[in-house]
Amino acid sequence: MIDPGLPIASGREAPPTVKRRAYFVSDSTGITAETVGNALLANFPAVGFVRHTIPFVDTIEGARNVVAEIDRAAAAGGAPIVFTTVKAAGLRAVIGGAHAEIIDLLAGHLVELERALGVTASEQLGQFHGVGDVERYFARMRAVEYAIEHDDGQSRRALDIADVVIVAPSRCGKTPTTMYLALQYGLLVANYPLTDDDFPTDGLPRSVAPYASRCFGLTTTPLRLSQVRHERRPDSRYASLEQCTLELRRAEDLYRRNRVPFLNSATKSVEEMSAVIMQTMHLRA
Repeated sequence: MIDPGLPIASGREAPPTVKRRAYFVSDSTGITAETVGNALLANFPAVGFVRHTIPFVDTIEGARNVVAEIDRAAAAGGAPIVFTTVKAAGLRAVIGGAHAEIIDLLAGHLVELERALGVTASEQLGQFHGVGDVERYFARMRAVEYAIEHDDGQSRRALDIADVVIVAPSRCGKTPTTMYLALQYGLLVANYPLTDDDFPTDGLPRSVAPYASRCFGLTTTPLRLSQVRHERRPDSRYASLEQCTLELRRAEDLYRRNRVPFLNSATKSVEEMSAVIMQTMHLRA
């Protein structure tokens, strides 16, 4: 009799101790292959993966070298999983001959799009993660420059054009989230650190108070914040659990009083936090 409290293993699942090699092969940067491939692999937490990214596979010789590497890995134990975003049919054919499970992330979808649009897909390389749309590219670069200038409240210049101002105590994830929103989406994002100097107060700090409608707060758990701060300043008051608890409580009270939406970053990735911020602040196109 099967215990209903235990997961049922299918015949295709690998034991938890087995590690499979996963390759992300691309004719460009490999970012798309990594992103989509890792999103798929995340659905199999019981399987361990050793990941390899091989970008800029844009010649037949390069493709053959990749196949040789994959075949050596297969001979050493277990067929690797290969995620590929190579567009050229000739290169795909070479890679398809590897002794591996090949998951082509583009081919089928390109054919479907060609049929729907009535246009043949271009085989020009690097169109998604290259410069591509020049205007969009430079908008992203300007956003990164803006994020750097306005990191940790360093500048008040042009705050009136910010898409969002992230407010939070130190080490709650302001900077990485700011940079991700700038680089990935071209958003103008500033961030401001809440410190002891900003309390006690009922309103938002003077620097960001005029832009309250654009503010978004971050918080975390006291234990998590203490752990992160100990890595930066071990055994300091700044990193003490007592100080972290106080700062987070004051920050959350401030958010609530001023109707600033906020998010607990303790278990969230930068991508998840960014998605929530964009959705909450109506920044999605």
